[in-house]
Amino acid sequence: MKIALGLGCDRGTPAATIAQCISEALAVCGASLADVRAVASIDLKADEVGLLQVIQENGWPCLFYPATALAAVDVPNPSETVRKFTGTPSVSEAAALLAANADPSHLILEKHKLRGPDGRNATVSIARMPQ
Repeated sequence: MKIALGLGCDRGTPAATIAQCISEALAVCGASLADVRAVASIDLKADEVGLLQVIQENGWPCLFYPATALAAVDVPNPSETVRKFTGTPSVSEAAALLAANADPSHLILEKHKLRGPDGRNATVSIARMPQ
């Protein structure tokens, strides 16, 4: 299975929290780190240390999209809270779909959320890449 991860997190979320969230999300889908072909997030996270560390450690290609591109994607779980902070109603779901170059029917995990021990949140969505 070839998949793309859409990643979202609070500012300052540690790499360990993001990695754990990804691991849990993959387990829910019966997928593995080896299945990941791309990851994506919003361009506001392009300098997010914990996120970049996880991406680098896994050697994943990563795309960062502007809020306007993410906002144009039809997602099952838009959030006004996310829109208030980022300018788009979806980061992880929309980023996963854009990175997979797929429509919403390819979203195999909508939003997996994890609050780390320090109270910071990470969110992972997973989209299957069309063959």
